[in-house]
Parts: sequence; C-alpha cells; structure tokens
Amino acid sequence: MKMRRFLSVLFIVTALFSTFSCSNNENNAPKKAKNVIVLIGDGMGPAQVYSLILTSPEATAFERFPYSGFSITKSASNEITDSAAGGSAIANGTKSNNGNVGLNADSIPMPSMLEIFAEQGKKTGVVVTCAVTHATPADFLAHNVTRKDNEGIALEISEKEGLDVLIGGGKKYFTERKDSLDLLGKMWENGWNIYDSLEQIEDNGAKTMVLTCRKHIDKAPDRGDFLPKATAKAIEMLDNENGFFLMVEGSQIDFACHDNDSATLVEEMIDFNNTLNVVLDFAEKDGNTLVVVTADHETGGLTIVDPQGKYTRTDFKWSTGSHSAVFVPVFSYGPGAEKFSGVMDNTEIINRIMQVAK
Repeated sequence: MKMRRFLSVLFIVTALFSTFSCSNNENNAPKKAKNVIVLIGDGMGPAQVYSLILTSPEATAFERFPYSGFSITKSASNEITDSAAGGSAIANGTKSNNGNVGLNADSIPMPSMLEIFAEQGKKTGVVVTCAVTHATPADFLAHNVTRKDNEGIALEISEKEGLDVLIGGGKKYFTERKDSLDLLGKMWENGWNIYDSLEQIEDNGAKTMVLTCRKHIDKAPDRGDFLPKATAKAIEMLDNENGFFLMVEGSQIDFACHDNDSATLVEEMIDFNNTLNVVLDFAEKDGNTLVVVTADHETGGLTIVDPQGKYTRTDFKWSTGSHSAVFVPVFSYGPGAEKFSGVMDNTEIINRIMQVAK
C-alpha cells in the first residue's frame, strides 16, 4: 500500500517536473525575427565609424547596438574586394570574383537574401543614395558578370518578382537606353507606381519605385535628410503581418573615401547615423526586428592620428584612394543579435540571419 502511494506521488512529481521543464524550455527558446533590416555603409571601416564618434556632440546610433563584431571581406579573386564581390558575399553567402554581381566564384547566379525572403512571402525593399543599378543594390536585385552593365541590371530589376519598394537614383538606365526600351513604362503597365520624389507617394500598398535623379543622388548634406526619410517611408510601406526584408545602403560614404574627402565623409556618416536611429527606433518599438549593420569593404585606408605624434590633436590620414584589406565592423540589434559578435567571414552574415529569421 505504501509502495503504491509512493509510486503515485513519484508519478505526480515527475509529471509536474516534466511540464515545468517543457514550459521552461519554451520560454527559453530563442526568439525569431519577423523583420530583417540590413544596413550597409559602403566603404565604412572602423576608422570611419570612429570619425563620427569623434565629431558627434552626443552618443551615436552605433553605441545603441548591444552586440558587435568584425567581418573579413576578401573576395574569391582578390585579397582586396570591390563592392560587387563584397556585396554579393553579404547578399547570398558565397565568395564571388571582383566585378561580379550576384554570382558565386564560378559565375553561377546565387539567390540573394532578398530573393529568399520574397519566396517566403515577406515584402522586400531596397533604399540607396546611389543609382539602384550600382554594385551593392545590384547584388541584392540582379545577377550579372559585370557590375558595369547598368542597363542589363536595370532590365533585370524591371522584371523582378517579389520586390515591393525600390528607392534611389539611376533613372537614365531605365529610360535613356541603347536598346530604346522604356522600362519605366513597362513597369507601370505591370502594376508599379513610379515617382520622382518621396513626397509624391500616394498608395503605401502598391509596388513602388522612386528614382529621384538620372544617376547618383547628391552627396550629403546637399541631399538633405533623404536617406532617413526614404528609410522611414520604406519601413512604413513594407511593415505587415508576414514580415519584411529591407536593405539600406549609405552608398556615398564610399564616394567620399575614394576622394579622401574628410569633410564629406563626416557628413555622410552623420546621415548614416540619422538613418540608423530611424531603424533602431522602429526596431525598439516593434520588438520583432533584427537589425544588422556592416560594410562591404573599407575605402581610403583611413587612420586618425596626431601627425606630430604628441597625442594632442587628431588628423584624418588617407593611405589610398582605393579599397583596403582591413576588417569591417558588424553591429546588431534585436532577436538573434547575439549571433553577430566575434570575427566572421562576410559570407557568414546571411547564414546567421537565416538562423533567426521566421
């Protein structure tokens, strides 16, 4: 009798413990991200980030990220990558040869994370301050053996399924073409709303493209707050119950660094910082958004030194007008953000994103 009672009690305790353990495991299960926002500071190395911190009177958006790491950027063909290969590695997780867009090292087209998320039913978008056919946006939107084929990339964009919002420059590649095709007219017939400015947007639910200029948008601060506003508008249009993917590029950080233009670099970093704050404000409020910030490569070989070696002043010193082979930073916020700490290859970024994305 006593043995039967003991076994009954043991069964109840075991059942309760099992239930508690199950419940506890469910509560401790890693949270998945419904939305993913990737921001790329083209040409942005550690010194570029620190240039913002040095010149900012208040804490920067970079200091809001709880996790950070470094990315290795070399391409399949070169120790020093270009934007095409560097962006492709981020977009699709494979090493590519310099100059290739959306391809692996064997020139085989690889699906970008934008295309993968679109297949999963998420809305997708791209916002840049360069031509939308430029290397980095093209890495997410197209597949081409050369980044220089702007008209071919534009044609592929015009036929792209699963893309909902595209904002940037580069209108000439859609309208002033050698083949005389009117790609914007074709896109309009296929249901796209096409505008010259953000202010013209009327239907947040329609597939929307905004091309503000023939090629690249003005540099900062001449373009005003275009990038933060465009990013906020894209998030507003993409946000839905199934989630979304958005890639935002601070394209002209790279331009300033190629020119070794310290003043414009700081202005571009301020603009990128303001954009990061827009994204982080949304992510904090939403609670289901993973934000990953990185770069495709460093440009300019920037160091910040006292030229007299006396630790009393700081000057920007440029070692090249091209790219360099240094680490670039990775910052992360939101569900799964802890996966982006440490040193990682640029091809690993998409893998870690997919691990935590719903």
